Amino acid sequence: MPIADQPQQTERLGADAPGLARAAELLRAGQLVALPTETVYGLGADARNGAAVAAIYAAKGRPRFNPLIVHLASSDAAEPYVEWTDTARDIARRFWPGPLTLVLPLSEGHGLSSLVTAGLPTVALRVPAHPTARALLAQAGIPVAAPSANPSGRISPTNADHVLAGLDGAIAAVLDDGPCSVGLESTILSLAGAPTLLRPGGLPAQEIEAALGQPLLRPETGGPITAPGQLTSHYAPGAPVRLNAGSARPGELFLGFGTCSGTGPDDLNLSPRGDLAEAAAHLFDHLHRLDRLGKPIAVAPVPATGLGLAINDRLTRAAAPRG
Repeated sequence: MPIADQPQQTERLGADAPGLARAAELLRAGQLVALPTETVYGLGADARNGAAVAAIYAAKGRPRFNPLIVHLASSDAAEPYVEWTDTARDIARRFWPGPLTLVLPLSEGHGLSSLVTAGLPTVALRVPAHPTARALLAQAGIPVAAPSANPSGRISPTNADHVLAGLDGAIAAVLDDGPCSVGLESTILSLAGAPTLLRPGGLPAQEIEAALGQPLLRPETGGPITAPGQLTSHYAPGAPVRLNAGSARPGELFLGFGTCSGTGPDDLNLSPRGDLAEAAAHLFDHLHRLDRLGKPIAVAPVPATGLGLAINDRLTRAAAPRG
């Protein structure tokens, strides 16, 4: 399928009927559209159109060995693309729509671009809970590949301004529906074999384990990339990040949590009351705000329980040595 040249100026569309109609038209024409979800803003393209999917990788500067998540309007819309098991259907019924991505074996004749899967025999699927995202997916009537709408490796976007700061002029449009409520990417669960947590995210792993009645496996450290969000360095500000800090050193900004707060005028706190859901919702926005100041960032300890597992995963990758 052909793809039109990506525009030099990015349209900012409202989350209303005209905006949805325009966004759906652009997606069907092979253009790139950033869309809001409850997790982060995604950079969407027709997942069946190889040229459109290639444009995602080009706009983000994303390595092509890193697969994408396909977003769909409903569980029924997801049925034709993968081989389902009873377990997968049970988990989908329980947690979709929502911040959970399922990795399953591709079905015969699935029709998705091989660029979406990075050549793997599996594909990652999600039905988002965000009403505007679901309305757009239903109106477009196509499977939409959508990684986070930001330059690869940088801080994920949780509002339209974040998207435009990184991709203005490189994509056709952003559908602006305000800030994301969850603020962390989806949890990725592989059910192509024994249930395995590939990425912690907006759905706590404990809830999945309770639904399955068994613990989740974890992938081997240093193993192959089988899902998004597994690169060692990811979600990174421009300046260095120091973790588990009790206070800022001279020249550092401080990102606090709970009672561990900074004293500088530009310091921020993920959640002064120590609420992990609030901290998750603030994480990327606070990192964007601190990053604009161009100074190293010290981050207070965050408990590694519940959503704290996903927060710490993102912070660890943000602080990793840059390639």
